[in-house]
Amino acid sequence: MRPSLVIVGAGPRGTGVLERLAANLPELYGELPLDLHLVDPFPPGAGRIWRTDQSPLLWMNSMAEDVTMFTDETVRQDGPIRRGPTLAEWAGLDGATFPTRRRQGGYLRWVYEEAVAALPPTVTVREHRTSALRITGTRDGRQLVTLRDRAEPLAADAVVLTLGHLDAEPDAEQRALADFARRNGLVHLPPDHTADSDLDALPPGEPVIVRGFGLAFIDLMVLLTEGRGGRHRNGEYLPSGREPVLHVGSRRGVPYRAKIGYPQDGDRPPLPRFFDPDRTEALRKLPSLDFARDIWPLIAKEAGHAHYHRLFTAHRERTRGTPSDFAEGYGAAEPDSPALRALIAAAVPDPADRLDLQALDRPLEGRRFPSYDALQDGLRRHIEADLTRRHDPAHSADLAVFSALLSVYGQLIRLGDIGGWWHGFFSYLASGPPGVRLRQLLALSRAGIVRFVGADMTVTADERRGVFRAGGASVPGEWIEARALVEARLPEPTVHRTRSPLLRSLFEDGAAATPTGLLAVDPADGRVLDRAGRPYPRRFALGPHTDARSGGAFTRPRTGGAAFGQNDATARTALTLLRALSCRPCLSG
Repeated sequence: MRPSLVIVGAGPRGTGVLERLAANLPELYGELPLDLHLVDPFPPGAGRIWRTDQSPLLWMNSMAEDVTMFTDETVRQDGPIRRGPTLAEWAGLDGATFPTRRRQGGYLRWVYEEAVAALPPTVTVREHRTSALRITGTRDGRQLVTLRDRAEPLAADAVVLTLGHLDAEPDAEQRALADFARRNGLVHLPPDHTADSDLDALPPGEPVIVRGFGLAFIDLMVLLTEGRGGRHRNGEYLPSGREPVLHVGSRRGVPYRAKIGYPQDGDRPPLPRFFDPDRTEALRKLPSLDFARDIWPLIAKEAGHAHYHRLFTAHRERTRGTPSDFAEGYGAAEPDSPALRALIAAAVPDPADRLDLQALDRPLEGRRFPSYDALQDGLRRHIEADLTRRHDPAHSADLAVFSALLSVYGQLIRLGDIGGWWHGFFSYLASGPPGVRLRQLLALSRAGIVRFVGADMTVTADERRGVFRAGGASVPGEWIEARALVEARLPEPTVHRTRSPLLRSLFEDGAAATPTGLLAVDPADGRVLDRAGRPYPRRFALGPHTDARSGGAFTRPRTGGAAFGQNDATARTALTLLRALSCRPCLSG
């Protein structure tokens, strides 16, 4: 019987694993036969999120030159480097443009086809355009993968789950809001991929409460304005008359920070410095791990190191003292200590040049506005200031902080489930929308199509009036009423509420889950753990549904590519296992 490997999920992450399999096969598996099965109801390469049949209005939030699916010498991996083009190079695009998701889907399809072509003729690839429902089999025996549209299960010597972002059943709050909407004839759109939401249910001209101010909101904003015939021209929005009025708020009350709009130049900060593999290993050995006590101070110190290193090297006129004296004092001081604050105050005279992560995270903290009109003016000024700063190389220390946060992400994936706050903070500060999208948001705000609700947004169901109500801390005592509510965010990845029968069955059959509901895996190679902490030898999982989730399936060139290192480790472990199984008949004979 030929050895068999099944990859469930053939989107960007599954494609990344396939590329690493092809790269490592010559060393670890040679010319032995192998059946490779890829299971996904969506097209391989692009998968669901990057499929090429979605609206051309939807963009990536990365510049074309900042997207690659290929490894380089900065990736921590044991396998060979296989270089390849960035999206910009492959598509012949200006590197500073923000491509459509359709274009990225085409790139991912090409990467997939290249990976398949790189496999030796002894490897047979079979695509199954369906869903996997269950995995059964003993720990050390062949696994059986049940498919939705196939009577006989696939027999596999190893299974790799790269499921991507999954749909989820609603939590108690969402169930209550959905029930309220049904009883009162209202519209309630739960957390979902915006491109898949039923936006036709939102009537023109009517107020819509939108909870969530991240990238899902940007997609929603575009599809409900330009997607309904409106146009942007010279900083103004020309409405079609078919747009609803979006009242948007969130915990922070502001949109994600704009993508930085200038290239990296000069010396990069030496990273990692304070949050390196040795420190990560020490954290893993602690009997208990507390994010605020043990992890956040290291993140803050790493970000500060990058910020002030850039300030001293690129903007020397705004600093005092010598770079070496500052670096020595910074290294010796405890995170967030009086000594560290005094050192920074003496070396960086202008408070605007000092890194304040708390102020960045909660810019509306403690601010109150006398009216919603005053809040609109205040938020527009905030967005304009953010756009100016994020496109001004005089503030290039911001780009250094971005690099530090990427470096930190590469360490955090080895620490397991650290809670959801960090991922939200990283996305807000380092993975925001293109600047042009925020300029469009400003135009929509001036046109009255988008209205800001403010920070600490709350949504309630008013049983007496039969409407949704939204308010926040920024304008105390004021409320917005609407007959439609949109939750502009992705569903939380959790095995307890996932709609994936495959992931649910894994948990029911004994796979371990973290307190927040993530699938527990071995950070070394992605093998799924049971509830005793033992790895399943033949089951692997990578992606946002696991406690080793990284920042994304693709990354910027020369930034370490944490997901690439994970893909490589999983591919090498799986190939080593398959090689050993293939040689058993030889040894017994």
